[in-house]
Amino acid sequence: MTDLIVRKMRFAFADHHVPFLWNETNPAFSSMANAVSFLAIAFEKMIGHMITEAMPHITNPEIAEEAQAFVRQEGQHSMAHRQHAKGLIKSYPALKETLDEVTRAFDHLTANTPLKYRLAYTADLEATFTPVFKLMLDHDDTLFAPGDDRVASLFLWHFVEEVEHRSSALIIYDAVVDDPWYRMRVAPSIFKHVWGALRIACEGFNQHVPLEERKIDALSMFGMQAKKKALMQRLPFVDVPNDGPFANAFGHLPVREMLTALSGVVRSQIPGHNPAHEKLPALADEWFARYEAGYEVTQWYTAGKKDTANV
Repeated sequence: MTDLIVRKMRFAFADHHVPFLWNETNPAFSSMANAVSFLAIAFEKMIGHMITEAMPHITNPEIAEEAQAFVRQEGQHSMAHRQHAKGLIKSYPALKETLDEVTRAFDHLTANTPLKYRLAYTADLEATFTPVFKLMLDHDDTLFAPGDDRVASLFLWHFVEEVEHRSSALIIYDAVVDDPWYRMRVAPSIFKHVWGALRIACEGFNQHVPLEERKIDALSMFGMQAKKKALMQRLPFVDVPNDGPFANAFGHLPVREMLTALSGVVRSQIPGHNPAHEKLPALADEWFARYEAGYEVTQWYTAGKKDTANV
């Protein structure tokens, strides 16, 4: 029997302005998270089609139950991110074109790649989430807490649930495909596609969100590519658009912890890797405990202050 809980969250984005620069102290992280929101909508749409296609191939009833809970959790994430994206599009209508383009990148996979590739795609990408999100959640005081509480709370919820179902995609992949070497072999093409979809989102942000509102070049998250663009801008004979300064969303984090996250990402792609054995962020346990206690997790940083004020 699966341990996953399908939690229905509503962040009331339609009732409030949704800022692009939702963490003003870290514009690079704000932009990166917004790109993740666009990616999540398209990726989780692909997952929904994929699980429907995979279910007839899953003979173990416990794994079938896990698959159903997994896709239902992902469906809730997709709905919440759609509301977030809709809020951004309300302020910047042309971003709808960007979201549609990201979605088409995943629709292409659904239409043109075999089921085993999409199962590998999901297992490979999901396997990276625990080490990456642990790094982020371990530093929520700088990455999330200073920002808009509803947007921050959306990502906290999504990331802790990714930690919760960290093994699900691999369990489903093994039940249907059971070829760890195939998963590793196709990983380069998978991550090329992931970065390509994120780049579509970031280029759309540069094009449709004024610099004074995003503060940085949205391509900052691309590391060496961003540095190459910055270098090219200095050459007098090369026409490269200046979309703002570059910034490192994680530049203030301890190098050792970033290297630990990177090694976890690499390890996650090796055959025999078991996500169940990953070190987990302490914030995940705190989040689940507060949720069970009835805390308003859609306003993670401010609900407690409101309760105190009402005492």
